[in-house]
Amino acid sequence: MQLLDPDIADCRALVIDGNPTSRSALVGMLRDWGVGTVAQASRPLDARKILEERVFDIVLCEHHFDGSVMGGQDLLDDLRRSQLLPFSTVFVMVTGEASYAKVAEAAESALDSYLLKPHNATSLGERLTQARRRKRVLRDIFEAIEARQYEQAALLCVKRFSERGEYWLYAARVGAELLLRLGRHDAARRMFEAVREARALPWAKLGIARAEVEGGATEQARRTLESLISGNPSYADAYDVMGRVQVEQGDLEGALETYRRASELTPASVMRLQKQGMLAFYAGEFAEAERALDRAVSTGISSKMFDLETLVLLALLKFDSGDLRGMLRALDNLAHAGERHPESSRIQRFLRLGEILRSVADRQIARAVQQVKAAAATLREEEYDFEAASNFIALLARLARTEVQLPDAEIWVGQVALRFCVSKAGTDLLCAAAFGHDVYQQVVRDAHVRIGTMAEQAMTHSVRGSPTVAVQTLLRQSEETLNAKLLELAGLVLQRHRERIELYEPMSQRVEALRERYCSKGTRVSLAEVGRQAGALALRC
Repeated sequence: MQLLDPDIADCRALVIDGNPTSRSALVGMLRDWGVGTVAQASRPLDARKILEERVFDIVLCEHHFDGSVMGGQDLLDDLRRSQLLPFSTVFVMVTGEASYAKVAEAAESALDSYLLKPHNATSLGERLTQARRRKRVLRDIFEAIEARQYEQAALLCVKRFSERGEYWLYAARVGAELLLRLGRHDAARRMFEAVREARALPWAKLGIARAEVEGGATEQARRTLESLISGNPSYADAYDVMGRVQVEQGDLEGALETYRRASELTPASVMRLQKQGMLAFYAGEFAEAERALDRAVSTGISSKMFDLETLVLLALLKFDSGDLRGMLRALDNLAHAGERHPESSRIQRFLRLGEILRSVADRQIARAVQQVKAAAATLREEEYDFEAASNFIALLARLARTEVQLPDAEIWVGQVALRFCVSKAGTDLLCAAAFGHDVYQQVVRDAHVRIGTMAEQAMTHSVRGSPTVAVQTLLRQSEETLNAKLLELAGLVLQRHRERIELYEPMSQRVEALRERYCSKGTRVSLAEVGRQAGALALRC
């Protein structure tokens, strides 16, 4: 048999199929077409580990796997969300008649192609030829992305879309993703809408919703998503974005229900299990949280998609239930991660929290008190983020039910709240972290009110014709509280009245310096990341 194309001998392929006969047949076809190296995997979990470590030019993956909760589509979705599939890889799903419609629909968004059973060498060769041709035709776009020339890549996509050039639909999708990344939400939405009008595709409607979310129109995005889910109830990516919208709107119960449904649709998805568990934790549904997080650990602790925050929350839950062995197992897994990544300040914070739990479990109360005080001394560090804040409050709420005496705990909770109460959603989550401790929850709410009062009083100066005083007041309060909301407000007033503010330049520099130090490390709700990559193509960087 002739070579598929001149470069095929240099290609590496991976065949994923649970049926040895079918897998062997696909391997043989690839070798007949001249593919140089062909690897095999019988389970999606094994394939995921392989694909996390190695890059392949071609992946052939069976859609259905007997006895496995993870299918081919689940694998593809996980790889795509984690940006583990480079543009150069051709991903082909192998499917039977029963799942043809679902796979064909997926091919419009994330797949390069699909191969319908019963297949033969000729049909496989045709699919690979078409997919590899698309890679070549759009090479200038992909090369610009790999070089991080996103503006250039977006322009190339828009040009191909406008001219309805070859593969214009795929180029439109890549272009819309690039526009979202560049912060041009309106332009991205217009492109998604144009695609929807040309061909009513679910991913285009989801793209519109994502653009609306990024542009701050969460209520409009929610309506778009409700319509999308109503017509496509099995479209799991839509639930990811809906969960994000609900979290940003402070609807934690709704977000939890959304992720329950997403986990039911894709029971092998590590990311969705983690989000379900985290949301259940903050909603006070601790039994559900423990089940979901335990499943996430057993399913994907060795995966790059696994978030170590899962182990932190799981340790807290095991502490609550008195499961000392389970808590120590979670903390030991954290310790192993710390050994692999000693440079990570995030993991070091996790380890410090774990050491406090160990000390309390060992009844080393004096040591635990000193460790908590050391942790409290880091509350104003630049690297300290919302995740660290919510974990610290959750820890304090649990220590309050033990014999550990911390007379300064309310002060620490107040410091954390003043820094991170930048929105209602953030305030609600910090209150949720203090579940079961009414005093701490009230401290958080009082801090939220106090931040609002500071903002209102400072803005009064601007309304009365003294914008300089308003900015000075907001900057002083920002430095005292490290609150991003106050700092952003100072920047807005500064820009709006720049012609009237003599000290514009030094004030602007001061705002930027504070923003760089305290607003780039995660001042907002960490769970707002829910759904940010849902439905997105993998734009690797």
